[in-house]
Amino acid sequence: ENISKYQLQYASKYPHFPHLYKRETHTIQASKDSSKDDSPNLFYVFFLIIIIILQCISVADLKTPQGLAGYSCKKLELVTVDDFVFSGLHAGNTSNLIKAAVTPAFTAQFPGVNGLGISIARLDLAVGGVVPMHTHPDSSEIIVVIQGIIDAGFVSSANKVYFKTLKTGDIMVFPQGLLHFQINAGTTPALAYVSFSSPSPGVQILDFALFGNDLPSNIIEETTFLDDAQVKKLKGVLGGTG
Repeated sequence: ENISKYQLQYASKYPHFPHLYKRETHTIQASKDSSKDDSPNLFYVFFLIIIIILQCISVADLKTPQGLAGYSCKKLELVTVDDFVFSGLHAGNTSNLIKAAVTPAFTAQFPGVNGLGISIARLDLAVGGVVPMHTHPDSSEIIVVIQGIIDAGFVSSANKVYFKTLKTGDIMVFPQGLLHFQINAGTTPALAYVSFSSPSPGVQILDFALFGNDLPSNIIEETTFLDDAQVKKLKGVLGGTG
């Protein structure tokens, strides 16, 4: 019987147990053969994954419907440099109830951020302007004050308040999903830029969630301890019914 170098090694190690080195030899040889067979397969799988990634730069195809995972990728041959440039962060119209305007550069406006986990927006606050208590369910937020004075803060899940008056150049972070707000605390208009850890951060404004829909007034009164007159007044201001 032919004895390979592997068999000789095990034969010298286990001279009194030939059945062991034969079994070990078969195991090693099978492992080597399996490795030889699997390596090309793993290489091809890895190669295909790379090809798929390269073929799908994450630029959003805004002509397709938005699903739970966002937009589909635009075909590579249709991607241009303009998909990665956004020129729309102009001053917003603050002539509204809250005297504030948010100009977003999210996936729907800026398809180049699709799938990258980032986005940005411009915040304009007129004198007396306020962004009411709100949350971003899909994103954390960072604000940097460019002009003016802004009172900003958030409430933790333990109901602890973190509040600060921000001046030009100050930065503050608001953790994902927590209630937070911004108020113009100065005597001149305020400007800030806000970045998010999601290309589509989502938003829910507490005041509108309570008083800007058809949730029955008696339910709101029981859950907020407000009286009927207060609830109806707020519904009237924010467009709610019921």
